[in-house]
Amino acid sequence: MTDLPQIAMGSARVRPSPFFEATRRYGARSFTVYNHMYLPVTYESQEAEYEHLVRGVTVWDVSCQRQVEITGPDAARFTQYLVTRDVDLCDVGRARYTMVCDPEGGVLNDPVLLRLAPDHFWLSLADRDILLWARGVAHGADYEVSIREPDVSPLQVQGPKSTDLMRSVFGELVDHIGFYRFVQTELEGVPLVVSRTGWSGELGYEVFLRDGSKGDWLWERLFEAGRPLGVVPAAPNGIRRIEGGLLSYLGDMDESVNPYELGLGWLVDLDTDADFIGKAALARIAREGARRQMVGLRLDGPPRREGNIRHWPVTVDGQEAGTMTAIVWSPRLGTNLALALMAIDQAAPDTRVTVHGPDGDRSAIVSALPFLEPHR
Repeated sequence: MTDLPQIAMGSARVRPSPFFEATRRYGARSFTVYNHMYLPVTYESQEAEYEHLVRGVTVWDVSCQRQVEITGPDAARFTQYLVTRDVDLCDVGRARYTMVCDPEGGVLNDPVLLRLAPDHFWLSLADRDILLWARGVAHGADYEVSIREPDVSPLQVQGPKSTDLMRSVFGELVDHIGFYRFVQTELEGVPLVVSRTGWSGELGYEVFLRDGSKGDWLWERLFEAGRPLGVVPAAPNGIRRIEGGLLSYLGDMDESVNPYELGLGWLVDLDTDADFIGKAALARIAREGARRQMVGLRLDGPPRREGNIRHWPVTVDGQEAGTMTAIVWSPRLGTNLALALMAIDQAAPDTRVTVHGPDGDRSAIVSALPFLEPHR
């Protein structure tokens, strides 16, 4: 893999997480910046961490999933105006994947919504300043709400042995948490939220620390419990996420793309009586049909392990057809896999396309997503 320039860590402008020193002790070799925070990218290697993820258990520092907390008498009404899912169907103790859209239906974020009380919500964010967006939407409007970033820092525990690790720490509590459900609890007096969520395509959990002074303690507590299981530190894994068709905000989508183009129209609850930002535009897109579609590509050629820092053009018979947004080499499938946003009339499975990358052109075949079903 080509060496990349290092990110300098000498300024308080980028915020370290409560687990930052622990990640460095445990061998984090590279970081990126996500939501103005340091996010570990590599410990051993992406492929080595992939093997641990699909066969064992891994722990990730994902404190960069910063939370927007919405509370107050109008919290439910305001949250509904921000997100595309029906908030009335989100009971206390439930999490829901959702979208935050602009008035034209473009995607501003794809957070996980957690309802902690009837008038208490978290938006667990992808990479964008939605706290500022939410405050801007509320400014001057008729909502009695408080909008802030709370002291909350999530870790992900992911992999087929994750339940064993979590049970050893939290006991039978873990056995009663359904998929996209969570509980508010304490561990040795430290407040936490434990959820059955994650971004791995594997069985997994998130542990939301509600006291940033206890980051080192929680990290070591999980690793102490996980050592008999072979737990390792890891980062969000690009191989497994592309195999599972999981999308990355600002990598695969932004405000120029709408949920229907991403195959995520099921996140838009147009039948709710309540209004939300972008609802009229999304209703029109649903009625007229999307013009593009997110698809998978299986690419010929040697393994591509460097990823891509720009989108690559995709053509069909020499005509522009779309862009490739992400690429990895899949050890399990033995081929290069990619995600691409394609014109709808060129997006049928088995269509032969050409991807124009910096190392030359590659032939590819359009594939439906996901390449591998999630193992949750």
